[in-house]
Amino acid sequence: MNASAPPTAAEIAAFRRRLGKIDPVLANLIRAAGKYTVQPEPTHTPFHALARAIAHQQLNGTAAQSIFGRFVALYSQEGQAAEAALLEAELVLATPDEKMRAVGLSFAKIASIKDLARKTLAGTVPPYEILHTLDDDDIVERLTQVRGIGRWTVEMLLMFRLGRPDVLPIDDFGVRNGFRLAYGLRGMPTPRALGEYGARWAPYRSVAAWYLWRAVDLHKAGKLPAPEVKTRIEIVKKKAVVKRAKRILRKVARLKARKAK
Repeated sequence: MNASAPPTAAEIAAFRRRLGKIDPVLANLIRAAGKYTVQPEPTHTPFHALARAIAHQQLNGTAAQSIFGRFVALYSQEGQAAEAALLEAELVLATPDEKMRAVGLSFAKIASIKDLARKTLAGTVPPYEILHTLDDDDIVERLTQVRGIGRWTVEMLLMFRLGRPDVLPIDDFGVRNGFRLAYGLRGMPTPRALGEYGARWAPYRSVAAWYLWRAVDLHKAGKLPAPEVKTRIEIVKKKAVVKRAKRILRKVARLKARKAK
């Protein structure tokens, strides 16, 4: 599916009416959450946006923003606000690793950003003018060739930079947790099961994902509607959850040990 404008209020209203027949749970969630407010923000360049995504990986928002701000400031012109500087692949590729490390980027992220720069110059990562002509799968295939760029990162670019209306990030924790809460499940849906269930939301799966994120907020506020119907879907077994949690803890421990060095 090529790029298109985000769904209009009328289109979402029609989508909700259709959901009333095929998925009343999501229809009620949309009613409770209110207006769909996503507007694509194709600011900067794909290189800049993806470099920012790499810098933010595995860090909280404040720390990541501080590091990325110092990184961007390396390329600000005289009299220009640091945050207004635009990353350029050629300049980043010519920057010594030690200088990038000094602003707080890890060597792994430096390697990823420089690989992104090389692939931008080679055309693998094209400018927005070309990205807008490619379908979702082509963009995923191209951008995941970059070191440190996974499918989830590309899906966020598709949704929030390109405004693609039919993206369902099945591996996103917030989307899966929102589904669990909204549909009253005892456990998290498996990514595959969520993908299969979500096929009924086409061609507005991006809209559905956004409302599933809102389900988490509504749950915290005590305003999430109780599901009217019971949904049968494969969920992650508890043993698998524990195993995954242990794997994440080991990964965090390795990262901390690496930083300590």
